Amino acid sequence: MKTTLKFLLVPVLAMVGIVFYIALTASKPKRTIQPEKGCVFMTVMGEQSSKGFDRFRSDENIQLAVRDGLQWLSKAQLPSGGYGAGSHSAQHIRDPHAVKGDPATTAIVGMALLRSGTTLEKGIHAQNLKKALDYILKTIESAANDDPFITEVRNTQIQSKLGQNIDAVLAAQFLSNVLDRDLKGMDRKRIARCLDICIARIQDGTDEHGKQRGAGWAGVLQSGMANSALESAQAVGVEVDEVVLERSKKYQKQNYNEEDGSVKTDEGAGIILYAVSGSVRASAKEARKAKADIKKAKAEGKIAQDAEVNAETLEEIGYVRGDAQKYGTAYKVYESAKKTAQRDDVLDGFGNNGGEEFLSYLQTGESMLVSKDEDWKNWYDDMSGRILKIQNEDGSWNGHHCITSPVFCTATSLLLLTVEEDITFLQKIGAEE
Repeated sequence: MKTTLKFLLVPVLAMVGIVFYIALTASKPKRTIQPEKGCVFMTVMGEQSSKGFDRFRSDENIQLAVRDGLQWLSKAQLPSGGYGAGSHSAQHIRDPHAVKGDPATTAIVGMALLRSGTTLEKGIHAQNLKKALDYILKTIESAANDDPFITEVRNTQIQSKLGQNIDAVLAAQFLSNVLDRDLKGMDRKRIARCLDICIARIQDGTDEHGKQRGAGWAGVLQSGMANSALESAQAVGVEVDEVVLERSKKYQKQNYNEEDGSVKTDEGAGIILYAVSGSVRASAKEARKAKADIKKAKAEGKIAQDAEVNAETLEEIGYVRGDAQKYGTAYKVYESAKKTAQRDDVLDGFGNNGGEEFLSYLQTGESMLVSKDEDWKNWYDDMSGRILKIQNEDGSWNGHHCITSPVFCTATSLLLLTVEEDITFLQKIGAEE
């Protein structure tokens, strides 16, 4: 009798499960924006302007897009806990499970998970974040002391296009973000040790000019993100070599001439966008201080209300001549370069765009937050609207050239859509002591 009841219960339970699944599926809100064909970089950074796309930006649309993007990434995770972009020699492979994991891609996915509100213990993607963090830490801990890199995995899309040390750069940014959040359940000492290793690799990899050695096709981006990594680590209490950091900033700023708007592109595959976004980022922190000090001096009646932010005015309010020149130049570079970085002809990038273009634009947008620049709101509304419009139906985004990996592209797209969630940390990075 008991056996008969068991057999009778099987189809009943199966039917209940099907009904429950259908109910869940039916109740799950679906994105209503019809996706455009093409890749995230062709449309966001390509031949069309993003102006006017703010009409697609709404809290509901962003929430649904982020939900679907995160769900796609959760399924793309490898058994090791890592994520991979694939090799430079096999860019046509888009299956996230047909590639090796690499620290750079895993780190950028980790940052996307963090920025979307995921923690190590809470959220439906908590296990994805936990496994990704563990993968990064084990990879760093396994690196030989005399190895210039943190991973033995070579010839990845990210390394070939951005630079050989990009894994340490992005891993450092990820670990700094984790430490800043002080997540429950994390091993703070272990993470700090691994972050120190990454920072050491970045500093050792910085040449006498301030750029990262082993540059890829668009190596200026690796150097720009290395500068960001050093500042992020410094913001969470890591000891950073000030000489190396200053050299790094100087290299980035020198790629842009604020007087005539010319841009050095020899380290950026001839693409203005790659170089100028780094100039914006490297000058953001100093530009913020100069602007804030001038504003304060005006409020106190020390200078005229129409006084410009320049070296002369900074000297007038008490800066020594060398610092006045440094901060005045940084302000001019920032204000001029950010406008250049957002020109439609510059946003064309490579024309048929890949991950490099999107990272450049993300770097520009984050720089505005570092500098407490109110202009970022207009940038965000238009660009997030465009991102929403070109999301694939399965929740992913993809690129057309160079960095074509849907994993890397999806993570960077989510970083842009959720940038508002990191305002506090980005502005913390921009604060001068």
